[in-house]
Amino acid sequence: MADIKMEVMRPKGGRSAVIGAMFLMATSAIGPGFLTQTSVFTVQLGAAFAFAIVLSILVDIPIQMNVWRVLGLSGLRANELANALLPGLGWLLGGLVFIGGLVFNIGNIAGTGLGFNAMLGLDTRIGGVISAAIAIFIFLSRKAGLALDRLVAALGAIMILLMLYVAIVSQPPVGEALKNVVMPAEINFLVITTLIGGTVGGYITFAGAHRMIDSNVTGRESLSRLTNASVTGIIITGIMRVLLFLAVLGVVSTGVALSKDNTAADAFYNAAGEIGLRSFGVVLWSAGITSVIGASFTSISFVTTQNTSPKIRSWATVIFILASTVAFILLNQAPQKLLIFAGAFNGIILPLGFTVVLWAAWRRRDLLDGYKYPRWLLFIGVAAWLLTIYLGIRSISGITALWA
Repeated sequence: MADIKMEVMRPKGGRSAVIGAMFLMATSAIGPGFLTQTSVFTVQLGAAFAFAIVLSILVDIPIQMNVWRVLGLSGLRANELANALLPGLGWLLGGLVFIGGLVFNIGNIAGTGLGFNAMLGLDTRIGGVISAAIAIFIFLSRKAGLALDRLVAALGAIMILLMLYVAIVSQPPVGEALKNVVMPAEINFLVITTLIGGTVGGYITFAGAHRMIDSNVTGRESLSRLTNASVTGIIITGIMRVLLFLAVLGVVSTGVALSKDNTAADAFYNAAGEIGLRSFGVVLWSAGITSVIGASFTSISFVTTQNTSPKIRSWATVIFILASTVAFILLNQAPQKLLIFAGAFNGIILPLGFTVVLWAAWRRRDLLDGYKYPRWLLFIGVAAWLLTIYLGIRSISGITALWA
């Protein structure tokens, strides 16, 4: 334990590190699948989707608050904390995250290629390779941490501004959407649980917290920063989902039938013409590249420790990105069956990882810098944990059906 804690001698991370961690978590959630998922559900539920978005955000907040607070207080990554509670558990958790992250990264690379294609008409494979090279350059940079923080924050801001533009141009029925927040015309719990799993499932749950630990924003003196950053990260994700929802809602409310194959791109085109389509390309590429960075950083953080040298971690991350890129080039697509499998894996990782967090909060005050954990937050966390178990059961059923 003493060896692991040696990292606390580093200078505390500044404001840039906190903002970078927030956006890393948020942009890891806002991947190509996020854009497709939100668009399809908007077409399916219309204004009633507003209720599902708000409810999922209310569930996501306590999950992230507990994860960031426990990991930040302990100064340990989730895999390190799991091993401290039960030797070997952290490596099991790390293996699951690594497998799911690797497969998902193929989809993320594919998303960057499609983004380049929508922006510039470039071949998707060439776009994917260029994007992978950019991600590799970030991790091999002498100031990789600072570059990562600034890039994800900048791209996150660009996505929000472009989404805001299209949402305004599409002129959505905002009043109807607000009404459905409190009086939904339809409630679909499958959609709600899917949103939760997509926002705080798998490696996404721990991306921001692990970045905060790497920036040495840990311990009781960082408690307020950890709490504020965890909530703000979820709010950023929620803003993106709301803006995309409104953009698509504005189009479908006029009676336009959107393409089932590329719903989000079609919505942007119908809302703002050629400019809208190019804007979608920028959003899709930004979502893809930030998800590549988030998946790569977090997956490698789960199969290494804080004692692993930065050089080894950087090269391991590069190999991880290269493996994802080669797989994408050979397949020339994001393999749907594997992505469904990875999504199901995320559903299993969430309850296991969250169990580690709540166990430490409840029983291991010695690992939390002597902090007496608030009972109200633990209670809310347990309620959210029960939901993650339900998601996990659904995921196991999905894996069984997939390979039957």
